[in-house]
Amino acid sequence: MSDTLWIATRKGLLQWRRGAGGWQAGSTHFLGDPVSQVLVDPRDGAVYAALNLGHFGCKLHRSDDAGATWQELAAPAYPPKPDGSDDPTPWDLKLIWSLAPGGADQPGTVWAGTIPGGLFRSDDRGASWRLVENLWNRSERREWFGGGYDHPGIHSILVDPRDSRTVILGISCGGVWRTDDGGDTWALSADGMRAAYMPPEAADNPNIQDPHRIVRCAAEPDTLWAQHHNGIFVSRDGAKSWSELSDVKPSAFGFAVAAHPHDAGTAWFAPAVKDECRVPVDGRLVVTRTSDGGRSFEALHAGLPPPPGFDLIYRHALVVDARGERLAMASTTGNCWVSEDGAQTWHQLSGHLPPVSALTFG
Repeated sequence: MSDTLWIATRKGLLQWRRGAGGWQAGSTHFLGDPVSQVLVDPRDGAVYAALNLGHFGCKLHRSDDAGATWQELAAPAYPPKPDGSDDPTPWDLKLIWSLAPGGADQPGTVWAGTIPGGLFRSDDRGASWRLVENLWNRSERREWFGGGYDHPGIHSILVDPRDSRTVILGISCGGVWRTDDGGDTWALSADGMRAAYMPPEAADNPNIQDPHRIVRCAAEPDTLWAQHHNGIFVSRDGAKSWSELSDVKPSAFGFAVAAHPHDAGTAWFAPAVKDECRVPVDGRLVVTRTSDGGRSFEALHAGLPPPPGFDLIYRHALVVDARGERLAMASTTGNCWVSEDGAQTWHQLSGHLPPVSALTFG
């Protein structure tokens, strides 16, 4: 349900709840620890929290009682790098960047996307993990590289609700990948994307694209939206091809995107100034919404702070609920807002949180 909001921050995992008096701050979990990702599994209500403890490594916890108690799980682990390997990528876990549940017909299956670019699968609710070697061992992986991080990473994992064997991945910087057999085989699916940061002769290479975030319409799963490093792209054939949207104002750059769960033509974005700036355009934080499949955009800011603003919205910090009406958004400068009307107006929950990495309703 969307009356609980989980907020993953640099100083812990926060719970906010909505009651008769509106949204109220609830409990704090893992106080002081950086939480890189949070997942509420819609199949059984379990809450997963990924921590990045620096010198002490990455940790993973699960709660089966809405946060009252937590159980530490095994974290995904890479095998030793083969002797004599010239692979420049480290074979050790740097960050759990994404978590996603398997299909409704896969009880216990959870996916984890990591830096340095490995995909892991658990079939026992996170008690154990295995590296998906058929992707890791692809020769194309040697061409991947980091965007904002030193190494490539998997930040988007989309399991097709019609067939859980079909999974689509977004990788920075490694393009879009798709499997139709549960991970046994993989194929690039970034045709139509372009990378303006590359030399012209390499700009169309699907293997070095930097999709910042990929989401899909739950009711029409073949419609996917990608906020790319240098544009917004849409696919209407399940990522087999992509089309770039033109004349996106105030900016086609950003990290976050949310897709309406029932209306394939509606999506929301959090635009910014690209590259070294990474601040709102002209200092005004807005959310842009398209309601016509990307032909036009409107900038919405009622309830958001006036200029000058410095809020940046990370990949996983703009979310929409299952109805498509309630959204939540949070920033690197500790602001968090909720909208009850599709982003038309916003209400601030807090202006003094730690930097926020991820949000989810549940």
